[in-house]
Amino acid sequence: MLVSDFSFELPDELIARYPMPQRDDSRLLVLERQQHTLTEARFKQITDWLQPDDLLVVNDTRVIPARLFGNKETGGRVELFLVEPQPDACWRCLLRASKACKLGQMIILSQGVTARVVDRLGEQDWLIRFHGTDDFDGWLQQIGQMPIPPYLNRPSEELDRERYQTVYAAESGAVAAPTAGLHFTPQLLDRIKQKGVQLAAVTLHVGLGTFQPVRVERVQDHIIHRERYSIPPETAAAVAATKQRGGRVIAVGTTACRTLEYAADAAGQVHAGKGEADIFIYPGYGFKVVDALITNFHLPESTLLMLVSAFAGQKFVLDAYRRAVQEKYRFYSYGDAMLIV
Repeated sequence: MLVSDFSFELPDELIARYPMPQRDDSRLLVLERQQHTLTEARFKQITDWLQPDDLLVVNDTRVIPARLFGNKETGGRVELFLVEPQPDACWRCLLRASKACKLGQMIILSQGVTARVVDRLGEQDWLIRFHGTDDFDGWLQQIGQMPIPPYLNRPSEELDRERYQTVYAAESGAVAAPTAGLHFTPQLLDRIKQKGVQLAAVTLHVGLGTFQPVRVERVQDHIIHRERYSIPPETAAAVAATKQRGGRVIAVGTTACRTLEYAADAAGQVHAGKGEADIFIYPGYGFKVVDALITNFHLPESTLLMLVSAFAGQKFVLDAYRRAVQEKYRFYSYGDAMLIV
């Protein structure tokens, strides 16, 4: 299976650089797998496809303002992108600078905080130790910028602090948003609950693995990075109860989907607990837990598009993407949504 099999043409003007004024005003393309039909709607109408026995599983990770800017002692500008916390006040970071950083180099940040380069983990991947604050999280909330995707081709703005975050975000740690959840409002969630649909949460801290470009020719040769996850006992119990009564488990986003599938045994029982997930789902995978999927429109040749193709069929999904392009749907993180039932 070739990575190029997951390519499609996308005009640049269809990349959504800003969110809709109202979260649930985004468009919704509904794919029905058995009938192979496509239905166009608005996201606020998603309740029309939900049933009282369903369980909606969301990813409640919270995006941290992971992008920092500072200067070397010599004055050169440095951009730090926090990836994952490490012991002893350290973070795994990506660094960008006009000239390569060196081991031991100090980076001067705001409010008396400094960062020292401790070790090199990869080409742009470094271990950084921070000094100068006893409340790093509080300092980061003040100084850091939201890590909106580079394809938005604009700097982070104040609106991104709210809109690049789901309304149910709770557990800090992600460096990218679980974007399928961005369409929900508190009012829509209330309507969903009133219909008898249950809600449950998992946490998967979205890291670089989710969006890492695929640089191999064959899909099977790609290795996905590990991402931290947590599944509470009540969520595992809710999944089991839903299956027992014949309801559907609906994953809100590819991250919730991967978390559930990773934590399930061969019989489809989801086990509570914490760990690191590195599951790579592409066509040929047999889903054990997830019965329906809410997702956004993803980049060509991405692991996310491969997962969606595994769930609904590669040809059907690519046909749906071509329809979305023709009908001028908005793509990527701040774009429109898809429901696969």
